[in-house]
Amino acid sequence: MTEAELLAMSNDYYMNHEQLTFFENLLVELRSSTQKHIDEARQRIANPPEFNDEADRAQYEEDAAIALRIVDRESKLLPKINQALRRIHGKDYGYCEESGEPIGLKRLLLRPTAEYCAEVKTLKEQKERFYAN
Repeated sequence: MTEAELLAMSNDYYMNHEQLTFFENLLVELRSSTQKHIDEARQRIANPPEFNDEADRAQYEEDAAIALRIVDRESKLLPKINQALRRIHGKDYGYCEESGEPIGLKRLLLRPTAEYCAEVKTLKEQKERFYAN
């Protein structure tokens, strides 16, 4: 199934077997590519090249620091992917964990690990900003 076919389906078929299979495949591929990217970044950081110039060393260290931040962020994504896969297997995927409303296919295509519908997520973010200040 393609994204266009997915989006063309009637709302009456929301989170049917084909849609769950589509998102399961999407999440498995996302998990695989994320893990591969993490492994490659760790390998690059663990095996620094020889440097003849201090500027090259400084640039490498800056690049390594950025790579570490990316690895940290992507490492946090893996558990979210696994949680989404568990929700697919439990047939809870695609529905807001707080309100029970459909999250929506477009939102899930953009963020396949989404746990909340847009309205609930917006309220949560507003509360976080309010209490952070």
